[in-house]
Amino acid sequence: MELHHARVIGSPWPTLHGTDIVSARHYPRHAHDTYGFGLMREGAQRSASGRGSVDAHAGALITTNPGEVHDGRPLGGPTRHWRMVYVAPAAMDAFAAETGLKASAGALALTRPVFDDVPLRGALVQLFDRLDAWHRTPERMRDDTAALACEEALVLTLTPLLCRHGSTAVQRVIGDGLVERARQRLGDALDAAPTLTELAQLTGLSRYQLLRRYAAVYGVPPHAWLLQRRAERAHALIRNGTALADAAATCGYADQSHLTRTFARHFGYTPGALKAAISFKTAH
Repeated sequence: MELHHARVIGSPWPTLHGTDIVSARHYPRHAHDTYGFGLMREGAQRSASGRGSVDAHAGALITTNPGEVHDGRPLGGPTRHWRMVYVAPAAMDAFAAETGLKASAGALALTRPVFDDVPLRGALVQLFDRLDAWHRTPERMRDDTAALACEEALVLTLTPLLCRHGSTAVQRVIGDGLVERARQRLGDALDAAPTLTELAQLTGLSRYQLLRRYAAVYGVPPHAWLLQRRAERAHALIRNGTALADAAATCGYADQSHLTRTFARHFGYTPGALKAAISFKTAH
């Protein structure tokens, strides 16, 4: 059986959570709605990124931007161990403005998918430790000092991350009005997938042309893109308190089991693990 252990780590804020994963899994090409930054703790990984193929070895810092298509597989061994923090775009934009990096929505980017920064690594390890301690403490035993400790660690991590490894330069994407019509059609009806023939007719392209052009613009073909959008939408609903069965129905899954299987392939953990981590937190 493939080795895969994943934990979701809650936080004092609804816009941020962490993960701790040890896995032999090969992740297919996918993207997330959030900013991600973390640390390769053990082993190594090779992955696609917005800047081509990159390798991350133990001790390397790793990042992803919202919508950045990436994948991942072990390198030089059967498994790897990494920890990540994920931040909603609006929250990251607000923090960037506080540090002096003012940008229009969607313009903020973490510039390198893999890099080395020893002081930042130390700050990130402290952030992980404090979030983990906060998460593991029973809610009835938490006090405001634990949230303050997490906030301090977050500031000491995000400030150098954005100042040294962030950019507000607009990321240029090759536009394609025809495939944008197809993307909008897919996004408007996550619970009822159109046929490829319908999408092709909408764009005036052949089905083959549509597949090639869609993947060139969005990194994956329409089917994979739709599965990602469903999973990301379900993630947002669950974080906001929606019941798992309701999230499954809203996002077009046949049932809760279908949601769990697809969600776990996309994120590496189940919707139940996410709900438990978020429910475990208390607002401050």
